[in-house]
Amino acid sequence: MFTGIVTAIGTIASVEQRGDLHVTVACPFDPGAIDIGASIACSGVCLTVVELAGSKGDAHIAFDVSGETVSRTRRGMWAEGSTLNLEPALKLGDELGGHLVTGHVDAVGDVVLSREEGGSRKLAFRIGRDLAPFVAPKGSITVDGVSLTVNDVRDRTDGTCDFAVNIIPHTAEVTTLGALREGDQVNLEIDVLARYLKRMQSLQG
Repeated sequence: MFTGIVTAIGTIASVEQRGDLHVTVACPFDPGAIDIGASIACSGVCLTVVELAGSKGDAHIAFDVSGETVSRTRRGMWAEGSTLNLEPALKLGDELGGHLVTGHVDAVGDVVLSREEGGSRKLAFRIGRDLAPFVAPKGSITVDGVSLTVNDVRDRTDGTCDFAVNIIPHTAEVTTLGALREGDQVNLEIDVLARYLKRMQSLQG
């Protein structure tokens, strides 16, 4: 379980095909504080640590990424040089600064707007009709592993919808979201509470 509060940006240093994709990420974590088998969210994807190397501030952490995961995440994500938002798993007693995040990507969204607005950046994303009912103004959503508040939702005639968020300068600086431009893709995870409420609603007819 995660909170959507990114603690570092990592860069994919190498990618090998070993049946599954073997991905090594360079990041500023302390490898001595991470266990083999630990879970780390990589741009919203919960992955298991399989190898550790390096030193504090210059760690190299390896993960095995299945073909299923590759097929359900944004294009270009697993290429060498790609940057990732990183968050270690939540520990009991940690501050819940964002919202509860599982690290399971529900869908890939398209960036349809990216512009400066005041001192912040406004981003809008388009999602499919299956996820549209789960997104609501002032609700929570995870975008590339970052917990965000939905500011605006606009339903479209084809059943899809666009939703907008505002990225403050701090978030733009410490995550990859500040670099997003129109035409890019992002990994999305809907709020787990919205998922359960939708299920309860469907059972009530």
